[in-house]
Amino acid sequence: MPKMKTHSGSAKRFSLTGTGKLKRNKANKQHILTKKRTKRKRSLRQHDLVSANDVPRIRRLLPYI
Repeated sequence: MPKMKTHSGSAKRFSLTGTGKLKRNKANKQHILTKKRTKRKRSLRQHDLVSANDVPRIRRLLPYI
């Protein structure tokens, strides 16, 4: 079997936690930040876990992670 290729766009967006769960950044933190409250922007800094329904699809894109 040839080696599988990693989806490079997904590799930049997802990473693993210590226990093997998939970690992602939250959306809505790129632009138009002046109208968003400070508390909301602060909470968007934290990482979030990928939902269980999406994990198999992302694992297929990242075979070696």
